[in-house]
Amino acid sequence: MSKAKITASAPILLVKDVIQSAAYFGTKLGFTDQTLYGEPTNFAIIRRDGITVMLAQADASKTLIPHWKIVDKMWNIYFWVDDAEAIYAEFQASGAIIDYTLYTTPWGTREFGVQDLDDHDIAFGQIIR
Repeated sequence: MSKAKITASAPILLVKDVIQSAAYFGTKLGFTDQTLYGEPTNFAIIRRDGITVMLAQADASKTLIPHWKIVDKMWNIYFWVDDAEAIYAEFQASGAIIDYTLYTTPWGTREFGVQDLDDHDIAFGQIIR
């Protein structure tokens, strides 16, 4: 009997406004394959390059706290990429909110970070070692 496999993952970000967040991810980060749910819209599944992120509307009375505000320099999502230089240039051109610029880490990646509209830090790294 074969063992079942995990075939994908989908990180979930809690956001203040699903529609605005989905628009940001679409126009600034290239997650243009989007499905919005709810009346009014309160959930979205967005995709780019076969990678899925889910956006869930948080209750307006709740405070959203990005990971980096709890643990210094900690991301909410980390994406592995095949060309950090190219995606960095793409995000600069699109007007994405660059959190930290492209650099080579001591552990052997080319990495940079962006922020979404709710201050979540989202990193992109390419293994170069």
